[in-house]
Formats: sequence, structure tokens, C-alpha cells
Amino acid sequence: MTEVFDPTNFINPATIDNPWLPFVPGTQWTFEGSAIVDGKRIKRRVVNTTTDLTKVVNGTRAVMNYELDYDSGELVEAELAFFVQDDDGTIWHLGQYPEEYEDGKFVESKTWLAGFEDAKAGITMLAEPRLATPSYSEGWGPKVGWTDRGRVFETGSETCVRVGCYKGVLVIDEFNRDEPDAHQLKYYASGIGNVRVGWAGAKEEEQETLELIKVVHLAPDALAKARAAAIALEKRAYVTSKDLYGLTEPAQQR
Repeated sequence: MTEVFDPTNFINPATIDNPWLPFVPGTQWTFEGSAIVDGKRIKRRVVNTTTDLTKVVNGTRAVMNYELDYDSGELVEAELAFFVQDDDGTIWHLGQYPEEYEDGKFVESKTWLAGFEDAKAGITMLAEPRLATPSYSEGWGPKVGWTDRGRVFETGSETCVRVGCYKGVLVIDEFNRDEPDAHQLKYYASGIGNVRVGWAGAKEEEQETLELIKVVHLAPDALAKARAAAIALEKRAYVTSKDLYGLTEPAQQR
């Protein structure tokens, strides 16, 4: 079941100030941990930046996040992801353009954008997460197999990561109904966002664990560098996904 996306409920969609996931332009989160790849546990590093770029997706102006994933020091994925916040404070995911690499070479891109190819927006963070509430779609991209769901797993938890210890932590269980007994657990601290990633389930193959090691608000020159990298990735998207991404208008700086 997908979520009902009401385009009339977005006065300032690119202002994302939900305390559980504040996507403020120039904020950059760096995570380190590990995951099982090809039967071996390897080191993983993820750098996620909220850029000062916005893009109209599904008729709504969205925040553009730029994420880089490294396995054993090698870049394995670069991604543009698009988010909006409705007037109630719920954050919605409108799609993404990911590039996957092997040995430094482009392999594929499983792009999905709400409003195209039967894809639909999903919820990334509820306005008021509460226990014992139904699970929700995190987006629906049937052509590329994006069918993730989320549910509130814990509230009021405590966790310590390299940047500090947090109380009142929210834990979201992310899962896919096509892969039973495989779960990713994401830990959120109010005012910071995601601080830890864990896993659960006997059939969770990757068993990814990540913890926040640094969160910064980029200086103007560093933000400009991230913006330029995101724009370069978008330019490639117009070539590799011309029949989908190519139908959208270019991103704009705020």
C-alpha cells in the first residue's frame, strides 16, 4: 500500500526542519562502519550532504541531497535524492538517481522519480512518530524494485556514537515485504538526524552497521564544492537516464 501525497499541502516544501531529520542546506553527515559484501565484512563510509540545490519533482520543489558511499575506501555509489516536507511536518521521499560503480567504472543506475513510470512518493519521517502505528511506504518505484517500508520500532532509546551520546532516540525499522526477516534499523536524535544504522533478522544479508563520526555545517567554499559535484552528477543523469531524469527541469540553487 502506498501513501496519499497531497500536492496542496506544501507551502514551503524545501524547508525541512522536522527535528528528527533536519535537512538544512550545507549540513553534512559522515558515517563509518562495516557491511558484508560477497561473503566478507568490509569497511564502509557514507557521506551525506544536504546541498543548497532544489529540483521540481512530482510538481513539488524538493531538497537535493548528495550522498557518496565507499566500500574499503573505493567509491561504489553516488546518489542524488529528493525530499520535501509537508505543512504538517512529515518528510516525503520523491525519488533518487543513484550511480553504482565497480573498479571506478559506472555499472548501472536504478533511477526512480515520483510521477514517472508509476512511481509514487513515500514517507521518510513522520511529523510525530509514535509506537504502535501502522507501517508506511517509503516510496514506490516498481520498475527498479523500490518498495521499502518503515515503522516506528522504539522511542526514548539511548545510544552513543563517536560524536556523542544521545537520549530520547527514535528507532525506525526499514524493511521490504518481499524480503521477510531482513531489517535495517535507523537511529535518530532530535536536532541531529540519523546517528546510527543497525540491522536485525536472520535473513539480513548485508548486516550493515554505521555510526555518525562527524556532522558539520559546511563553509561557503566547501558547500560550493559539494554543489558542483551534485550538478556534475545531475548532468550525467541527463545522459544515462534521458528517458526519465531527462524529462525533469535542471536543479536550481536557492
